Amino acid sequence: MSVRFRVPPISSSEITPESVYLRRREIMKAFAALSVPLVAGVSPAAQAGISTGGKPLEYVPASQGTQGFYTDERLTPREDAASYNNFFEFGTGKSDPANYAGAMSTDPWTVEVDGEVDRPGKLHLEDILGRYPLEERIYRLRCVERWSMVIPWVGFPLASLLQDFQPTSRAKFVAFETLYRRSEMPGTRSFTSTLEWPYVEGLRIDEATHPLAFLAVGNYGKTLPNQHGAPIRLVVPWKYGYKSIKSIVRISLVEKQPPTAWNKSQPREYGFYSNVNPQVDHPRWSQQYERRLPGSLFEPREIPTLMFNGYEEQVASLYTGMDLRKYH
Repeated sequence: MSVRFRVPPISSSEITPESVYLRRREIMKAFAALSVPLVAGVSPAAQAGISTGGKPLEYVPASQGTQGFYTDERLTPREDAASYNNFFEFGTGKSDPANYAGAMSTDPWTVEVDGEVDRPGKLHLEDILGRYPLEERIYRLRCVERWSMVIPWVGFPLASLLQDFQPTSRAKFVAFETLYRRSEMPGTRSFTSTLEWPYVEGLRIDEATHPLAFLAVGNYGKTLPNQHGAPIRLVVPWKYGYKSIKSIVRISLVEKQPPTAWNKSQPREYGFYSNVNPQVDHPRWSQQYERRLPGSLFEPREIPTLMFNGYEEQVASLYTGMDLRKYH
């Protein structure tokens, strides 16, 4: 049963300008900083109970010599990255994941790989960390809401894991599924959510096996905070951030294009491919510019959006001949 509400007309003079609306959290944060005393030796993030990372990891540091795996752009401070997230299982607010994701248990953790593979099976987190040498990659991450970050991720190529399970010739796509645990995830119990659970995503097989596609188990040199998708998540740097599915429990190789969470929820606004493309606007806003975090009231750090998020040289060949407006 659907319920319709009649919305009274609103004059244009009463509508908050879009630029102010998009900066509302920055404005609130600025006022909060003036009114909240800082406990000696404790950061604002720590005062708020925000997890900024767990155990140190052993990994090969990012190298400037590896094309696409490194950028010399200024890193987003770890505490800012840990306190401004999308993880809708814990709520729709940017601070909700940091506030509530600590309730999610990540030990033990198992990832199941099935579908069109010759060797289906399960990997425990300990197996994953022991089997795949970890490396650091400094990737930009761009969100469809126009904010972006630069984060040093620690993990390994997705292709390495897929190859171990020996995909068959029928494997054309890779489907991913997030943990679904209602008792620990208040966002999944919200009647206002338009998403179906568990959260699912997908890539074409050539995208999934591209060298840039990455399974992250850490960032900033430590294991992932829960709000970043602990203990293992996908990072696809040339796509919008909602394509980088968090807290993965299942990876399935399939013959047909799998459903994806946001495309199911709002197909007009979110396509399957989700490539960063400044020439294809979201129906409700332009994608030509982004706001690099952290920003402030006095330094919004608005910059032009780059095609494929700046990874055009590496990935454009994947989409040769495709109409990127149609397959957005």
